[in-house]
Parts: sequence; structure tokens; C-alpha cells
Amino acid sequence: MAVCGSEEKAYRRFLELFLREMRPPLREDSPVPARPLSDSVAEDEVEGECLDLCLQHLCKYNCPFPLAAGLARGTADSILQTDLSSCQLTKTTEDGTETETVPQIEAVKLARLVFNKLCETCCVWLKGFPPRRRSQAYYETSIHAIKNMRRKMEDRHVIIPDFNTLFNLQDQEEQAYFAVFDGHGGVDAATYAANHLHVNLVRQEMFSQDPGEALCRAFKLTDERFVQKASRENLRCGTTGVVTFLRGRTLYVAWLGDSQVMLVKKGQPVELMKPHKPDREVIHTHTRDEKRRIEALGGCVIWFGTWRVNGSLSVSRAIGDSEHKPYICGDADHALFPLDGTEDYLILACDGFYDTVCPEEAVRVVSDHLQENNGDTAMVAHKLVASARDAGSSDNITVIVVFLRDPRAPPPSDEQQEEEEEPEEEEEEEEEEEEEAMQGELVCQDGGGENGGKVRSGWPLQQCSAPADLAYEERTDSFTDRTSLSTTGPDLPLTAGGCFCPTPSRSDLRLRGGGGGGGGGRRLCPKPQVPSCSGRWVEAAALFPQQGRRKRRMDEELARRREEKRRIRKRGECRGILSSRLQVPEPLRYAESRPGIAVPRLTHEYGI
Repeated sequence: MAVCGSEEKAYRRFLELFLREMRPPLREDSPVPARPLSDSVAEDEVEGECLDLCLQHLCKYNCPFPLAAGLARGTADSILQTDLSSCQLTKTTEDGTETETVPQIEAVKLARLVFNKLCETCCVWLKGFPPRRRSQAYYETSIHAIKNMRRKMEDRHVIIPDFNTLFNLQDQEEQAYFAVFDGHGGVDAATYAANHLHVNLVRQEMFSQDPGEALCRAFKLTDERFVQKASRENLRCGTTGVVTFLRGRTLYVAWLGDSQVMLVKKGQPVELMKPHKPDREVIHTHTRDEKRRIEALGGCVIWFGTWRVNGSLSVSRAIGDSEHKPYICGDADHALFPLDGTEDYLILACDGFYDTVCPEEAVRVVSDHLQENNGDTAMVAHKLVASARDAGSSDNITVIVVFLRDPRAPPPSDEQQEEEEEPEEEEEEEEEEEEEAMQGELVCQDGGGENGGKVRSGWPLQQCSAPADLAYEERTDSFTDRTSLSTTGPDLPLTAGGCFCPTPSRSDLRLRGGGGGGGGGRRLCPKPQVPSCSGRWVEAAALFPQQGRRKRRMDEELARRREEKRRIRKRGECRGILSSRLQVPEPLRYAESRPGIAVPRLTHEYGI
């Protein structure tokens, strides 16, 4: 089904601005907009590298995911049909007289070809949009990741809200893919898994019938191929990983190691999995505990600050770690869970979060934030990351929160109880529903309903998300997912160079403040992620109205508070009640006290 008129118009305008910024084509000596982390790419890695490069670059310009996924798919298909012999690496023999072709592709040459093909695809789409699937309603997500006290950021995360468009799947239910990978010993394994595991998933024969088993085989295949890559390039690293795959009303979970996902249902945490740690106990009759499995293979599990395999790694399963095979195996566990509509959200995170924050505390943090911010989910992951760091975590921390229903709407169970209440209470609730309906109309006027979201409050909103971040290595500050970019929100002012720079909140200032261990030289303002920005992509971001949802909710909240104050003032005048107490402003509250600094205190109290 073709895109609607208004959506196609916005897409065309974005493509025009994007092509002006890219200035194709790139010559052989031109630098690429995003340099791959690896120097070489195997033939079976081409598709994953193409998709990742395209999505990363498009989402830097705030491209909506339906358009980004379609362009990435078209570009990857074009690359796969191209003769890549000109990009192959060659090696010279010892005498320097003969050369031998190696089945490896130079990553930079491939990247240059990908960006040129992407521009060609944009030009073709600008002339005429191809038929495409109807835009699906996406799950609202909040993502935040920080390097914390570690020397490098070795986490990677993947967000694919429209899985069907990215892989051109026409006969499947709505599907979404979310993953967190926690690397150790280097970032290569985590980056490899983030770029290729979802591609290996789609290639499995049983993907259509049994996604859970397909996920396990994709983990195994990804592990085997990375071990081969590590052998070629002399890499000594590994990664844990957790993947959630949503197909219709079914949740599939697969994992290796100690990265975890937790489900919150009706406000209560629900355990979905047991992490792979050397001291894990038996959880099923057909499953042996990890210690017995390792010892049966000739390895050992010893205590060295924590339980470790052969005194080295604190996880018992991972992708990579070839020198620790077979004790550190690549066999993933999986589970499936039917969804009945009462589920609130998922929290995917690495061990840097779950080792210091218990499920009950995580639920409390999310609940408090939603209540304080009128259901705004944008900064939920920030609060969870801050809670883990405050609890003493020094590891890399990555958190993804996936909302399975509108957090601003009451749970289904509450709606059923409302129908059984007294008529008087029903009248009061009808007034509140009218208020919410008015707010929903305001949101729908801003494009929520048109883009495929539910009419109520325009949720879920479409989002643009990149699958994995390529810029961790050069950054010393925290990373926020690009879904939060907005030209109208108060938290993203425009710098003099024409690039967005997130305004740090109080919690961010506390997290990034100077003098913290392991964070010397941190910048409050991250480096611009788009080279040679001219500001046109700011205009492109303004084309999509759903990006202004945060500012709209803030305006609604301010209007509501003003109306409430006006009613209270009017009620007081009608009753003729005059305050007999002297109205004195409350004393300033100091957010924090610092050692060695005197805090002024009041020496008397006001009042009669």
C-alpha cells in the first residue's frame, strides 16, 4: 500500500534536504560519513554492514524509521546484486612478486559504495515512491547508555521497531526487535552481534514457524562466524546478549550470559529468564547447572571476587571468547510469553544495571518518573541509569525500556473496575475522560493518529531509531538514542555550528560532573555526530510532527495547572474565606549540600 499524501510529501522534502547535505557521489579519495570499526568484511557480513551503515546515517538526520528502513533495504539489495570484486582485499607473498585474492572486502571501500548507492536510492524514491506496507504503530521506547567509570564503552544496543519493512516481509504479523549486547575484552564482538544477529535470524528456515528456535540458531551462527573472524584478525573478546522479538501478541526472548530483560505486568515485575552465570542453579529438569556443565568439559569454576570460569570470566556463555571454548559456549536459551494486553513495559539492560538495581527498585523508579512527568517516557531510561550508578555501578550501563501499552492510559483491569462502581463516581470519571479526550485530540492534530497510532493520546508514536551506534569510541559523555531529537522540545537547543546539543538535566550534571573518577575531561556537550552540518537537517526534522510531543505535553500540563489554580482561587472568593495567616514565600530548598560549604538556615518560623 502506498504512503498517504501528507506522509509522502514530508518524505519527499526530507529526501531533498538529505541529498543536498550528502552531495553525492563520493570519490575514491573522499572520506566516508561514518567509518566502519572493522578494516575488512566477509562476504556473509555484507548485508548486515549495509543495513547498519544506512540506518545509522539516515537516523543521524532524524529520518523516520519507515523511510529509513525502506531506503536501507533498497540500498542493501542493490549492493548484494553488485560485483564487489573491486573492493576485495589482496595480500602479497613474501617475495613480493605474486598477489592472491582473499575472500575479504575492504570495509572503507564498501562503506563508500554503500553511501553512493544510498544516494542513488534516494534519487529514485524522490522521483516515485515504490509501493510499500502500511506504517505500523511502534512501541514507544526510552534508551540511555553511558560509559560510566570504564575506560571504553563496550556495550551495543539494537532498536528495530519495524522489522518487516527492514527485511521486506509481506506475509508476517507486525514484528519488532530489541537487543542489548555487553562486550568484554573489546568492542568487536558486541558490534558484530549488533550488526548481524538479526540478519542471521531472518535467514533461518524456521523463522516463520518458530522464532524462538530461530533466535537460538541465530545466536549459534553469529558465535561461529565471529570466532572465525576473531581467528583471522587476532581478536580476543566476547559479548553477552539478550534479544526480545515481538510478533503480534507473542513475546520471544533469547539470551547468552548475564544481560537480562524483565517484564512489568500490572505494576509488578515478572521474571522472564535466568542469566548464565557460573553459579546458576538448575531451573528445569532437562537443564544442568552451569558449574556441572563446565566441570564435565574439563574446566573449573573458582571464586575470585565472584564465581569465574577458569578464574577468568564471570559469565558462562557468550558470543566469541574463542580461547575459552568450549567452557564459554554460544548456546542460547529462549522462552516465549503470550501477551494479553495487561503488560506495561520491558526493561532490557546489561549487568551494569541489574547487578546493582533489583526489579522492585526498577519498577519504583519508572513509576515515580511517570507520575511526576504526566506519563512522559522520554527520560525513563536516564532515571534507571542514574539509579544504577548511584547504587555503585562502575560498569558500562545500557538500558532500553519498551512500553507495551500507553503509559498515560489506565490499565485494562482498572477500566473493568470503573464499570462496576457507583453512578456518582462514574460521572466524575466521565469528566476526567473528557479531559483526556481533549488532550488526545490535541495530540492527534499533531499527527499521532495519521501515522498509524491509536487515537487515544496518539500512542504509540512512530520513532526513528538506529540499530547500533557507531560513535561510541570517540565519545566520553553519555549516549542518548536519537529518537529524542526534536526541534521544538526544550532540551535540544541549536549550537552555533547548526547541530543539536542536548541540554544536560540536573541528573546528567550530577552524573557527568567534573572530578568524578574515571570521567576526567568529560564534556557536557557531545561532539556533533553529523559531519559538516549546515542546519538543513534541522528543517528536515521539523517535517515530522510527532517529534514535538514532549513540548506539547509540557504545554498541556502548564495549562492544566493554571486552570486548577484559577478554580481554587475562584472557589475561595465565593466562600469569602480570607487567609488570616501572613503569606510568606517558602525558603529556598537546597538540592544538595557539599562538605565544607555552609548552608544558610532560617532562625525563626513564620506564622501566627
